[in-house]
Amino acid sequence: MRFIIRHITDKIFTALTVLSVVVLVAILAVILTPILWKGFSAVVFTGTIEFRKMQLDLFNRGDIDELNKENARSQLYRKKIYDTIDRFKQNIDAETLCDKAAQICRTFGKELQRKNMPGAEYQQLRSLSREIRDKLQIAFNSSNKKIVDENIKDVLKYKTDIRFKDTSAAELFAIAENFAADIKNIDLAKRQEYAYALKEFENITVKLLGYNPSTPVPALKMNRYGATRLNIAKKILNQLLLLEKWEQTSPGKPMVKISTPRARLFAGTEIEPLFDYIRDNIDEMLIPKRTFYWQYLIDSSTPGHYFGGVGPEILGTLLLTLASMVFIFPIGIISAAYLAECPSDNFIIKIIRMAINTLAGVPSIVFGLFGLAFFVLYLVPLFGGPSKPCILTAALTLAALTLPVMIRASEEAIRSVPQSYKEASLGLGAGKLRTFICVILPAALPGILTGIILSISRVAGETAPILFTGAIAFGPMPKNAFDPTCTLSYGSYDIAVGDRLASLVPHNQYGMVATLITLVFCLNIAAIIMRAKISRKLKGQ
Repeated sequence: MRFIIRHITDKIFTALTVLSVVVLVAILAVILTPILWKGFSAVVFTGTIEFRKMQLDLFNRGDIDELNKENARSQLYRKKIYDTIDRFKQNIDAETLCDKAAQICRTFGKELQRKNMPGAEYQQLRSLSREIRDKLQIAFNSSNKKIVDENIKDVLKYKTDIRFKDTSAAELFAIAENFAADIKNIDLAKRQEYAYALKEFENITVKLLGYNPSTPVPALKMNRYGATRLNIAKKILNQLLLLEKWEQTSPGKPMVKISTPRARLFAGTEIEPLFDYIRDNIDEMLIPKRTFYWQYLIDSSTPGHYFGGVGPEILGTLLLTLASMVFIFPIGIISAAYLAECPSDNFIIKIIRMAINTLAGVPSIVFGLFGLAFFVLYLVPLFGGPSKPCILTAALTLAALTLPVMIRASEEAIRSVPQSYKEASLGLGAGKLRTFICVILPAALPGILTGIILSISRVAGETAPILFTGAIAFGPMPKNAFDPTCTLSYGSYDIAVGDRLASLVPHNQYGMVATLITLVFCLNIAAIIMRAKISRKLKGQ
């Protein structure tokens, strides 16, 4: 009966163990699958012509002839938008129109001086040009269409005057005609409202299509190009077409988001048809193509991680991980050997174990502050090094953080070696040191590699300890151990805390996190394969 109960208990325990493993794997899959899927979109996506422009300008990558053809085709559709915006902006900006009329009048006066005409004729033409200028300025500043029409009509009476033919003053009549034609459907009393709405419309258009070629090139790289990805372009297009506002529909009720067509703000004007035009011709303006951007893994990023890849971040993460392991591996094994081989559990050993256990529970940000105070500001300058965050100080900080894990795993691995191995070696005349190095350490190496695997995973993913000791968000490749470096963990943190940056480039944030997970996975797989080979070798297989 006891045997049957024990057998059933064993089966239940085995089933619960398997179930626990399955649940853990399922939880891991639920967490990692969306991250890896969204991170995959950093490499495979539908890119627009703006992405190809960016690649050519920043990384000198792409077929310039093909891109020029695509750009010429795209500009055919974009030109209508830019021209309409410029014309509408000019007609509602009374100050600019008045300044332009005044400048033309001054230029005309200089032309008259160069002709050396009689004084009376000169004064007559100058007075007439000023009168035309004044009437135009009255028309530009007025919100009354009747006053506008009267003044424009008075100005255009002089259009056929031979004295203004082939002079700069002829431009005054062109401005008057264009203004009269363009304001037919404009409510001049709403100029301020138009100006505000147009500015917002223009800013969204720049995000979608890039800056107007007739304007200066923006200083910031992130403002030089429109939407580089079709999924982002669709979101921006939705912002362009719909105006979202939070309004309280009923007293005492929460505010609700209401979407209205943005075109209503420009009802009856020449801007109104642009919204349908952009929606219907968005593919012709952006020319989307399926893109495999494998260079994401080697390209450097622009400030703010808006464009580019994670090449420096991958290199920096590897450098910090390997540099940390240089300190962790020997110190961890020596400490574990001392604790495991110590003949008695005296007061000093108890203090050491308590210190290790305490360090294992200290928050990582505390290690970062310790690294700043001790390694950056004291230890490195003590030996003549620069007092600044760098790879060396960050690696030392990460080593201090991870040593408790390494010591625990290594000590357990050393203790798990059968006592008979040690006794046989000592019986054959080998000393304690030689016995440990040649017999115990190789037998414990698979277990020590488990500690290394755990250490690699923690070192590569930490952010807080390197905030103050060696990580930077953006910068050149490190030249030596005394330079700071970019890392994947700090890069994803920098995007997350940026001002609305994460919402603008979610693919870069997920791409960094997915790359970090993949990198740690690959490092762990390499360590696991090495551990398996060593285990087989020890077993004589």
